[in-house]
Amino acid sequence: MPKRGKSYKAITEKYDKTQLFDVSEAMKVVCETTRAKFDETIEVHARLGVDGRHADQQVRGAIVLPNGTGKSVKVLVFAKGPKAEEAERAGADYVGAEDMAQKIQSENWFDFDVVVATPDMMGVVGRLGKILGPKGLMPNPKSGTVTMDIEKALAEIKAGKVEYRLDKQNIIHTPIGKASFGPEKLEENFKALMEAIVKAKPATAKGQYLRSVTVAATMGPGVKVNPALIG
Repeated sequence: MPKRGKSYKAITEKYDKTQLFDVSEAMKVVCETTRAKFDETIEVHARLGVDGRHADQQVRGAIVLPNGTGKSVKVLVFAKGPKAEEAERAGADYVGAEDMAQKIQSENWFDFDVVVATPDMMGVVGRLGKILGPKGLMPNPKSGTVTMDIEKALAEIKAGKVEYRLDKQNIIHTPIGKASFGPEKLEENFKALMEAIVKAKPATAKGQYLRSVTVAATMGPGVKVNPALIG
């Protein structure tokens, strides 16, 4: 376990770490426990009662948060011809095809946060699976990043679209904004995300679906939300 500093310990003494808060109180506490000099990101960590090793228990999707993420997102679009022109008009930061794939492979270039591709480009993008996959950057139809409607995809991403997906421990980690948003806007984003996750519950999931839900700032301690009050 890493050794905690005095400021971290002082913050954790402000509230009961074992308490399950309702959503409104949790957002107030998480905002009060930020301690960095920069505008910390607030993230949700939701442990689900599913087994992601089974295809019929995967939980994955995307949602546009009502108040955005507070982050400027760089988007790389794989497209050709008219669709490449559409991407440029719609505000893509980078547009290309084989040239971009080569740049990623040969230069280890990752100056982007999201990758969007038209379906006809997936043959090219697929060759980058071992590179993009581990970084969570591989385009996917479920998250709306493999599409012919490039303009819509870019508008949603720039407006604050976030993807949620299970990790190997069946936990979803998703940002819901910045500490500067304040409790009310964070609560709106939190509720929108959790509503999407609840709707995505697999039919084969048994028992308690939301096992635990925690919110935390980048440098702050976790604040537990009562899962019984969600959904």
